[in-house]
Amino acid sequence: MTQPAGHFVPPARHGVGPSCIGLPAGAWPTTLDFLTERFPAISRDVWCQRMVEGDVVDEHGVPVTPLSPYQSHVRVYYYRAVPDEPRIPFEEVILFQDEQLVVVDKPHFLPVVPSGGYLTETVLVRLKQKLGIDTLVPVHRIDRDTAGLVMFSVQPETRACYHALFSQRNVKKTYEAIAPWRDDLELPLTRTSRIVEAGHFMLQHEVDGSPNAITHVNVLEVRGQRARYALSPVTGKRHQLRVHMAALGLPIVGDGLYPILTPEGQIDYANPLQLLAKSIEFIDPVTGQVQRFESRRTLQALATAEILLNAATP
Repeated sequence: MTQPAGHFVPPARHGVGPSCIGLPAGAWPTTLDFLTERFPAISRDVWCQRMVEGDVVDEHGVPVTPLSPYQSHVRVYYYRAVPDEPRIPFEEVILFQDEQLVVVDKPHFLPVVPSGGYLTETVLVRLKQKLGIDTLVPVHRIDRDTAGLVMFSVQPETRACYHALFSQRNVKKTYEAIAPWRDDLELPLTRTSRIVEAGHFMLQHEVDGSPNAITHVNVLEVRGQRARYALSPVTGKRHQLRVHMAALGLPIVGDGLYPILTPEGQIDYANPLQLLAKSIEFIDPVTGQVQRFESRRTLQALATAEILLNAATP
């Protein structure tokens, strides 16, 4: 986030930047009391330990202690931790790097940014540790379950113009997906609908109303009962491709959310979501040059289906 001039922002530690919260008006005796109430999943003892270790400071760089009186309208920075965070056994690959951008080919299962139970095992933190660039910020994001291309901005001064590429739909994105084959669908087609939250924090769904999601769908190859599809999203709603494919009766192979939400459990590394952010193309707003990047990764479910089909044929 952009900070007002004169405000202290603690540096990143091992690639992990501090979290920030603004203290609202209120009558909490201490900052510790507020943080304990605001974040019930974090115990008071954990907050005390963070403060003792110097992991909580205010916007002036002054350490916050367990006895620090509460002050409203002040920013507080803190370093969070995920105890015993498991290593995700797949590596991101840097495809491109210059003074403005870093483009990464992300594996399945690796989140782009810290969230929930993921902190150091994210593309952002790994890149900061690997490259030593604390100013990195993703220009766009893809789901943890999705593999493929992600762009990161290096320079805060030019970041807004790269964000604008996406908000103004000046980026051509193509995904690939493995899903069931339906010979009764006339392809290519365009799926246009309204996607909103479905009442569960993990899910989206289509509803009646003004469209806010557009996806172009085409078929690349068919093998037995499965096919490889090219998906070109015009808009960028959360889970748009997964929702649109499921609505077409083409749920993406390995999708644990659509059309049926499966119970959360241990991650099955052998069965990733068969969705890949394959290519991205745009005119660089800084250099004026056409930029095109393509993932080196491939989806395996279609080849596996063909092997099984051949094995079953006498």
